[in-house]
Amino acid sequence: MKNKSTKTILITALVIVGAAVAYFIMNKDTNQGFTIENSAPTFKKEGELSFISKDDNETLAVIDIEIADNDQKTTQGLMYRSSMPQNAGMLFLMPREDIQGFWMRNTYIPLDMIFVNGNKQIVTIHANTTPMNENSYISTAPALYVVEVNAGYCNKNSIKEGDKIDFTINK
Repeated sequence: MKNKSTKTILITALVIVGAAVAYFIMNKDTNQGFTIENSAPTFKKEGELSFISKDDNETLAVIDIEIADNDQKTTQGLMYRSSMPQNAGMLFLMPREDIQGFWMRNTYIPLDMIFVNGNKQIVTIHANTTPMNENSYISTAPALYVVEVNAGYCNKNSIKEGDKIDFTINK
C-alpha cells in the first residue's frame, strides 16, 4: 500500500510541475512580469561623458552616464527600458579593444550606438537603431568603449565619426 501511495504522489507532483512549465512556455509573452530581467531598471547616474569636436576641440554635448563594466551589465545594457532621459546614456567599458558588435534584443527604445577606440576617438556611429531586433551593429574599427544614447542624439548635437569623448566615473 505504501508503495502505491508514493507512486501516486510522485505522478501527481510530476503532472503539476509539467502543467506549470507548459503554462509558462505557452504564455511567455504575457508572463514577462515573472522574470527578473524584465523588471525595467531605472537610470542611475554613475558619471558624465563629453563629446568633443575633432575640428575645434570644443564640447559638443555632455551627458550623464550609467556604466556597464562587467559581463552582466554589458549583456543587460538598456534592455527592458521604456525610456531614458534625453541627456543620458550608457557607457560600456569593454575588456579589450576589438571589433565590437551590439544588438537590440529586448531593447524598447531606438538608440544611437557610438563605438570609440582606445584613444577615445569615435570610429563608428550607428544612428537610429531599430528596437527589438537581433541584427548586429558592428564597429568598423577596433573599439574599447561603446556609448548608447537616445536615437537622433548624434545628429541633434552634430556628433560625428572622428570626434572624441572624455568621461569621468563617480567613485
